[in-house]
Amino acid sequence: MAGPLTDIRVLDLATVVAGPGAARYLADYGADVLKIERPGTGDSTRSLGLPDPRDGTSLYWKVVGRNKRCATLDLKSDEGRETLLRLVDDAHVLIENFRPGVLERLGLAPDVLLARNPRLVICRVTAFGQDGPYAQRPGFATLAEAMSGFAAINGEEHGGPLLPPIALTDEVTALAAAFSIMVALHSGVGQIVDVSLLESLLQCMGPLPPAYGMTGYRQPRRGSSLPYSVPRGTWRCADGEWVAVSASAESVGRRVMELIGLGDRPDLQSFAGRIAARDEIDERMAAFCAARRVDEVIAEFEAAHAAAAPVYDMAGVFSDPQIQARGTIVEADGVPMQGLLARLSATPGEVRWAGRGLGADDPPRWSDEPHE
Repeated sequence: MAGPLTDIRVLDLATVVAGPGAARYLADYGADVLKIERPGTGDSTRSLGLPDPRDGTSLYWKVVGRNKRCATLDLKSDEGRETLLRLVDDAHVLIENFRPGVLERLGLAPDVLLARNPRLVICRVTAFGQDGPYAQRPGFATLAEAMSGFAAINGEEHGGPLLPPIALTDEVTALAAAFSIMVALHSGVGQIVDVSLLESLLQCMGPLPPAYGMTGYRQPRRGSSLPYSVPRGTWRCADGEWVAVSASAESVGRRVMELIGLGDRPDLQSFAGRIAARDEIDERMAAFCAARRVDEVIAEFEAAHAAAAPVYDMAGVFSDPQIQARGTIVEADGVPMQGLLARLSATPGEVRWAGRGLGADDPPRWSDEPHE
């Protein structure tokens, strides 16, 4: 084990992405994460599309299951529950994402777990939280993306609302849960951490909740545009490639106006003025980019100390010199994947292995316990 969390023991009872993702972040920094799965079937993420061509296991599993040891328990059996409670005795964190009430019906309610281990941090990840009228509803990230206001503002002006083409809410919730677990551990008090998909994504909506609450403002769909920053969007270049541009700082906005030939306009020297002239500026940006290759556009923006970047697919990500220089894509067990979330200069984490096979570490035990 390597990393600053080597003294932390985590029981990962969660499935799919959000809960297991939180455990993965802890594992990346050295926590001893013991993934507990159902015998025979295991976590459904193991078969969640995009298979590893070598063994057919989902590449998503290889990422979200990385750095964890994998064991199986039947939590509906007396033996399985007793084994889990024995592990709880020496655990610091337990993560689960059963529907509210399931853990209780298994005889593993938080009060039972905390009676065994008063310092235990129990992270419960659900769609809507542990209470409220929707608590018992089944839910996936899609529901949070619809109900948080995200889908309503995502899409083109005259099109319908769009859901993200990645597991956005699950990934955001994994980060929120990992952060919340660390806060609870720092408190030194055993407790329940209640994390929901809906509330996690709502945190990403920035000023929109207060804007509606105070003025009734509801942001319309405008493609890649932002209502408070112009220009902001993607434009097609002469070589067919796309470039993304943002001017979310006043000084940058003025430099962009100069670059595209509108620098002599006093009314475009402020956010408010550029917002009022959005259509004109977007049209000028489209013409500017259409007359140049993507590398030319980026070079001119860089020379003007303005912000622009090429729009990459994964091929572009893998070949980018910044990604390569930083080692942002790492390899674990022959699987290239995204590396650590953050780099700690004194106590770094490490990607040690990809998601393991079902039951690879049976029988369930902590890493420093002797083999039976």
